[in-house]
Amino acid sequence: MAEPILKWAGGKRQLLDALYARFPESFDRYHEPFVGGGALFFDLEPSAGTINDANSRLVSLYERVRDEPDRLIERLESFEDPESDPDPDLPYAETTQRGRDVESYYYQQRARFNDRPYTGEYDPLEEAALLVYLNRTCYNGLYRENADGGFNVPIGRYANPDWVKRDRIRRASDVLADVEVSNRDFEYVLDVADAGDLVYFDPPYEPMSPTADFTAYSADGFDREDQERLIEVATTLDDRGVNVLVSNSGVTYDRYAEAGFHVDTVDATRAINSDGDGREAVDEVIATNVPEPARLADGQRALSTFEER
Repeated sequence: MAEPILKWAGGKRQLLDALYARFPESFDRYHEPFVGGGALFFDLEPSAGTINDANSRLVSLYERVRDEPDRLIERLESFEDPESDPDPDLPYAETTQRGRDVESYYYQQRARFNDRPYTGEYDPLEEAALLVYLNRTCYNGLYRENADGGFNVPIGRYANPDWVKRDRIRRASDVLADVEVSNRDFEYVLDVADAGDLVYFDPPYEPMSPTADFTAYSADGFDREDQERLIEVATTLDDRGVNVLVSNSGVTYDRYAEAGFHVDTVDATRAINSDGDGREAVDEVIATNVPEPARLADGQRALSTFEER
């Protein structure tokens, strides 16, 4: 079974059973317009379909995992401990693009990762390796961008961080070989999903409170207008006979119910807080157009019926 390569805010590993329990008994292709860390996608290992994300560097990583996993692993094996001294043979050994002092190897690699947003130049393979390295060595595994698109998470504190993840990368490469990977607006799914397909939407959640905003994983964000547009897309897919599954924060319950979806509230522990005592269960909703008699039995995994035509 494949596993996510990255830690990702809002990951769905703790909700997998609840999501599968609302799957249709069978479906054709699988589409995930907000793939993020891909907890459900990699667990499901779909035989055909599409994945997409607004974060272009995340999408580029998945392309490298799919197309050149061994080269990516080789590059990851060359990185040093994050707290070691900067490498004098690499750029930004002393200061960043913006003239800030580089305190350690981690901050040098963070500066190198930010070449794309700050200078417009980057090597796709190197950037992909840096994303995995930073994700596995940064504070709490958080991905966050500033207004200019620069990754700005500080160094984490780990005794023996494992950033290579050889087995995960190789298995993920096999799974990604069967799907199309893209960096588009989520409405692309209207052009690719057919009746009998399954679409899972896991957008940046609408905040439960003014301080609970974790949409900064991409500099573009995801606002209330986007949330309303998502409901319209989900409704259009429903009208076309496409199976739809949506997870979001509890405040969206009424809107999905009013749109005609079956909505349930579930508890999920959010691991975005570095203090274990602060990782409390929060209300989330799962909305679907799949009626209960047509759903999977508890504890099963969905089967794709797609055949190449």
